[in-house]
Amino acid sequence: MTATLLAPPTELIHLSGISWQTYETLLEELSNRRLRLTYNRGNLEIMAPSPEHELSKEVLGRFVETLAEELEVQIYPLGSTTFKRPELSGAEPDKCFYIRNINAVRGKRRLDLTQDPAPDLMIEIDVTSGSNSRLQVYADLGVAEIWIYNGLVLVVKQLQDNAYITSPTSQFFPNVPIAEIAQFLQQAETMDYLELVKAFRSWVRHQIGK
Repeated sequence: MTATLLAPPTELIHLSGISWQTYETLLEELSNRRLRLTYNRGNLEIMAPSPEHELSKEVLGRFVETLAEELEVQIYPLGSTTFKRPELSGAEPDKCFYIRNINAVRGKRRLDLTQDPAPDLMIEIDVTSGSNSRLQVYADLGVAEIWIYNGLVLVVKQLQDNAYITSPTSQFFPNVPIAEIAQFLQQAETMDYLELVKAFRSWVRHQIGK
């Protein structure tokens, strides 16, 4: 294995020249550690999530669940499950949800993306690292929509012709101005968690006239 270190070993490490077999081995050996691996055509990114990253991830995931509750949209959450396209790419989203394709995966202990559909919605938190390295991976997998939050703004990306374009709305929650959710995410470090969820739920109900 030939590895080239592209970034200092702080919270984010980039390696190049990594074989698929090495990636699979690292996934197994590091499975009990709090690390996140992204593999794309021989390039490997290893990230150690920060508290800021983890808080934003949990809050935005809860917001998706709240949206689903209020809009009566069925969801099937699979957290940070590892998804792979063998020999090509693999990644672990911050959060992921099946929405349209729930019936195809419900109850399965293992998923094979050569046969099973990818999650419909993925969440990426960019407060300590960018998600650009993962967008091609998610396009390979066929993920329909990604929400990306960088600590200031929340952006919706939708898959079209194997590439992601920015969209003002979500195809799964079309009646809600998704970008405005950032104002609630920015309060996560200073406001009580459950009070924040309550305030968000009230906002959602106002948006949909409920």
